[in-house]
Amino acid sequence: QVQLVESGGGLVQAGGSLRLSCAASGRYDMGWFRQAPGKEREFVAGIWRSGGRTYGSEFVEGRFTISRDNAKNTVYLQMNSLKPEDTAVYYCAAATTIVRLTTEPDYWGQGTQVTVSS
Repeated sequence: QVQLVESGGGLVQAGGSLRLSCAASGRYDMGWFRQAPGKEREFVAGIWRSGGRTYGSEFVEGRFTISRDNAKNTVYLQMNSLKPEDTAVYYCAAATTIVRLTTEPDYWGQGTQVTVSS
């Protein structure tokens, strides 16, 4: 059973930063989704086992950076210049293929709340 353990969410003022972490029990293509109240879950960023990256929205590119430590099977999401509209539950995801990571990940974390106050 694959386990994804997230940490790093919390409350921050607009313009602030947070770093999310997600430790997996194996090596996968990994990424982050988010779901704001009343909205559908959306893809935020993904990083392949090879190190290639992709970002799901122009709204996060340039402010968010995804990275990974393969030795620890851990993926990070550094979020800078946070805005109130970034408020959401952020979910770590893992998949066995790149395509599945951005569409239908095989595994999900429990989610961590990120709240950005204005």
